Amino acid sequence: MAIETYAARNSDQVHSDVLSQARQACYKARDAFYACLDKQSGKKHTEIATVGLLYPSECKGSRAAFEKNCRASWVKHFDRQYCKNKRVQRLLDDRDARRGPLSLPQPYTFKPTTTS
Repeated sequence: MAIETYAARNSDQVHSDVLSQARQACYKARDAFYACLDKQSGKKHTEIATVGLLYPSECKGSRAAFEKNCRASWVKHFDRQYCKNKRVQRLLDDRDARRGPLSLPQPYTFKPTTTS
């Protein structure tokens, strides 16, 4: 009953931030911010974003545009996604440096036991 009342009351309301043009602007701002992060990866991270993401002060303007053009929940989601992808990439990159020679058991290492 409550769902029908809510739907009847808000049936003509359109959220402008989920329209195609707003989504495209959000994606462009997101891509610009993360491109800045990748470009400035050698610099010291001094600013804090959502979910503990750190970024250099050179990316402050693109971060502000990102937060302005996207919903807060989207910003949080994209930050989590970026951090997860970077963590996985770092683990994959580190794995090659730590990997030693592969040693498999050789055939016939053990003598077969004879049953009498």
